[in-house]
Amino acid sequence: MNQKSTLKTFLWFNETLEEALEFYKTTFKDVVIKSSGRPEPGGTLRTAEFSIFGHEFIGMGWPGGPTFNDSISLSISCDGQEETDRLWDAITHEGSAGQCGWCKDKFGVSWQVSPIQMREHLENPDPVKSAYAWNAMRSMTKIVISDLHE
Repeated sequence: MNQKSTLKTFLWFNETLEEALEFYKTTFKDVVIKSSGRPEPGGTLRTAEFSIFGHEFIGMGWPGGPTFNDSISLSISCDGQEETDRLWDAITHEGSAGQCGWCKDKFGVSWQVSPIQMREHLENPDPVKSAYAWNAMRSMTKIVISDLHE
């Protein structure tokens, strides 16, 4: 055995794997479908290996699986408010908004949409500015960078 172990995130979409992949390809623009499987020719897509922004997933589309919950989420570090807005709007369009940048897509997958620029405010060496940013973030749904500083 010469192959190293790998780690991938496994997502069970019940009957909506194909719809989820189409949504992710449209939303994230950096989706690569590496393999997919249909037990019957022309039948329902049941398995797929894919990546989003280089993170690897295995998706399953068999019925009868558990539903997604908030005990795990996928975190996206995005550059700037425009990209934060675009991703947030796409994910919450048929999904739902949460607090502090958390949201769910229409399949129930929980996401965190975080602009990388928020770190400079949250980790500001001035404790007053840092505290302000943390308090401001806790009152937000979508992260708005300009609202993280006085």
